[in-house]
Amino acid sequence: MPLPLMLILSLAAGLLLALGFAPYSLAWAPLVALAVIFALISRVRAVSVVLLAGYSFGLGYAGLGVYWIYHSIADYGGGVLAAGIATPILIALFALIPMLALWLGWVVGQRCRRVSALLSFPLAWILIEWVRSWLFTGATWLSVGYSQIDTPLAHWAPVLGVYGPGLGLALLAGALAWWMRRPLSLRLLLPPALAAVLLAAGFLLDREWSTPSAEPLTVALIQGNIDQARKWDPTAREEIVAEYVGLSRRHWGEDLVIWPEASLPVYYHQAETLLQRLVEEATAAGSTLVIGAPVAEDDRAFNAVVIPGESAQFYYKRHLVPFGEYVPFRDIAGGLLDFVGTPLGDFDAGTSARPLEAGGAAIGVSICYEVTFGTEIADALPAAEILLNLSNDAWFGRSAAPWQHLQMARMRALETARPMLRATNTGVSAMIDRKGRVLARTGLFEQTVLNTEITPHAGATPYTRWRDWPVVIICISGLFLLLVFGRRELTLFRDIG
Repeated sequence: MPLPLMLILSLAAGLLLALGFAPYSLAWAPLVALAVIFALISRVRAVSVVLLAGYSFGLGYAGLGVYWIYHSIADYGGGVLAAGIATPILIALFALIPMLALWLGWVVGQRCRRVSALLSFPLAWILIEWVRSWLFTGATWLSVGYSQIDTPLAHWAPVLGVYGPGLGLALLAGALAWWMRRPLSLRLLLPPALAAVLLAAGFLLDREWSTPSAEPLTVALIQGNIDQARKWDPTAREEIVAEYVGLSRRHWGEDLVIWPEASLPVYYHQAETLLQRLVEEATAAGSTLVIGAPVAEDDRAFNAVVIPGESAQFYYKRHLVPFGEYVPFRDIAGGLLDFVGTPLGDFDAGTSARPLEAGGAAIGVSICYEVTFGTEIADALPAAEILLNLSNDAWFGRSAAPWQHLQMARMRALETARPMLRATNTGVSAMIDRKGRVLARTGLFEQTVLNTEITPHAGATPYTRWRDWPVVIICISGLFLLLVFGRRELTLFRDIG
């Protein structure tokens, strides 16, 4: 195939892959996209072509998948010029990740060319997804398993986490790619047979992994819809707090009244007197107030979730966003990077995942970006009976990102078999059940209150015990065996291939 045509097809496949994620949610798109790129690269003999095609695929995947970075920086960061510089750089860096996965699959596949698309590419793809979940602080955004949240493959999530549905999808794509190389052969039988096995096993795994542990709690999720440009304006602080107070007072009597991430536009101690009065009102009405607020301790600052009161409870965000909540290399770069930092300065990371107690239930808390990391949410399990994610997605504007964020939160609820509450500043606030289904949600950029109920649950899924290790072991062991025994053509594959 001519190189220009291969690069065009690779780019198109990358764009198609991104359509599998919210808000497009075309669950079939990643299957086709991965099958196409696996089939294309499995035919290549020159490593330079592999890298070019893999990078072209990555550019399409990242370009459509995380284009919203431009809006975040242009509207709320350093402006249009900074966004115009930073966005292409970040997309170009992201594109290296799928390129690396495809290169690894190709390298291993050189030892077993008959089955490379079938096995080496899927295993390499999922292994690299796992590596990027922790390398350089980690990033799980756009892991392919999220695209299957509404398919039967999602039933694998309570056992293997997001990489379970991802591996199933990648193996199906590998089978399709293997068949595409010789469509008029018995290879035609493998994709439907593999699909039947994966789906049948998935349905067997569709069971109750947790059970109710207490009576339902009534909840009011306060979505303040505070404009990001106004949020940190010192002259607007009193007005912003008054809006949250007014919205909350209308819902005293609900078991939980919850404000979103950093809804308090000042440090917690600066508003402690006001909050004490609010707590007294809430307690008298039978409510518990939960707020997102920055907290200062000595010379350290934290992005926190607080249950105010005489014995206040605090959760400090553990996984901070580089260049969003702290600026790496600030000592080296000085003020050059200040435009991408936080309005209140750098935050410090917390260390404890211990659940907070509210409404008689143990609540496992995460803040914003933390909900994209399955192992970190699982740190609060099995003690946590409810999951709570506070976020401020105003940074994303009216892009795909708020919906992608919600999609990842749904996966965390499914992995842990715990219902989840999401309270966000501008949407999407939601009530997600233990199966990862959205039972109620708000729209974007509207000031509203979402009233819902949530039932605490107890129990432990296999994922909360094993985390990602079973999938990692499968991928590493599979690639190792292909490298060691790849030259020994298996009779089965020789006969049907």
